[in-house]
Amino acid sequence: MATKRIAQSAVNWSAMAEKVSESQRPMFNAFKLKSDQYLRRVMANPEKPPAIDWAYYQARVAVPGLVESFKKQYEALKVPYPVDKVTAQVDAQEKEAEIAIKEFIAQSNRRVAEAEAELKKWSSVLPFGQMTMEDFAEAFPEQAWNAAKPTYWPHDEASQQPPAKVEH
Repeated sequence: MATKRIAQSAVNWSAMAEKVSESQRPMFNAFKLKSDQYLRRVMANPEKPPAIDWAYYQARVAVPGLVESFKKQYEALKVPYPVDKVTAQVDAQEKEAEIAIKEFIAQSNRRVAEAEAELKKWSSVLPFGQMTMEDFAEAFPEQAWNAAKPTYWPHDEASQQPPAKVEH
């Protein structure tokens, strides 16, 4: 009788389920069901194939040397286990993803620091409803009205005309 094997899944299904969105939950459940069914089918087979009683066949087969030939061929047969060619690629992709994640986190932390600095700047500025023209010119010198350099309405960069060339 074949020995009983304990099946252990290498997949942490509960951790994976936490990361699956609600819209993809049915597909995840179908995938898990297929995986469980496959595991059950594999576990239903014995760990080792049943032994062949060669003496039984030797006594009943009338052709001389046939059973010995089959036995020799059967014992010489080795089914190769498939070579794993993908794990290295997956590990490389995982390392690349970890690097990309660390870069993203660093960029996000920089953006957060910039946003906090901007927030600190804006929290120190007077509200526009309470500002005078002098306060505005002090807080935003690049946007304040300058009598030495007047602008045309609507006072944006695109609406300003270059100074006209004077021909002599």
